[in-house]
Amino acid sequence: MKVRIRFSKYGALRFIGHLDVMRYFQKAIRRADIPIAYSEGFSPHQIMSFAAPLSVGHTSEGEYLDIEIVSEPASFPEEKEVLKERLQGVMVEGISILDVQFLPPGEKNAMASVAAAAYLVFFRQSASLPQGWQEKLAAFYGREEIPVTKKTKKSEKQINLKESIYQLEVRKNAFKDSSFGDTFFGDSQDVLEDGVYMLLNASSGGNIKPAFVLECFFNTLGCELMTSALMVHRLQTYKRIGNEGELVPLIWEK
Repeated sequence: MKVRIRFSKYGALRFIGHLDVMRYFQKAIRRADIPIAYSEGFSPHQIMSFAAPLSVGHTSEGEYLDIEIVSEPASFPEEKEVLKERLQGVMVEGISILDVQFLPPGEKNAMASVAAAAYLVFFRQSASLPQGWQEKLAAFYGREEIPVTKKTKKSEKQINLKESIYQLEVRKNAFKDSSFGDTFFGDSQDVLEDGVYMLLNASSGGNIKPAFVLECFFNTLGCELMTSALMVHRLQTYKRIGNEGELVPLIWEK
């Protein structure tokens, strides 16, 4: 049986990389006595699949992990709250289990399902922001096309960034009005109140990072943006459903 787990990552653990998070969950699942399935062969490993890996330094309340379990009703009741409580009971500060869903047969794994991700991005006090940047960002998103050069490990190519930005807006006093604050960042006194909300393409074929969007924006203003001045929080990760490709969270029920 396939199980999808939604979790948050915050505080000091935002500086832990994806491979370490994966190793942590492997050990946590054993400690929680979850009957996870293993691959076959000479070097069996736990069957698990993470959605889009989170960049080091970012926080999130929209991380997803799929596992396969070998469930026996007598020893492991098939109730998502039971599994959620078992996992949460072995979590360390910095990772919390937010939701659990038993997946129907034929559901694609988390990594293959990702289509988009929503972020809130904040600026540190040290960021040198040009006057009126909020209105200029709206004008940037209002363009019909945003031609940019996207570099990869092996090459670079020209893309229309506008096609990968599904929503972009300034949210006034977003940090003060948010539900995370000190819990996620731990150093919120250094953060400007206004934030930038983004809904971006996060698919394997067109993944766009929030820092890249802001870097392109500030380049149009003749400004250089230091990524160290950004504090990025992932709100949710989405998949597409139906003929019209509606975006819904990776854990979603009709």
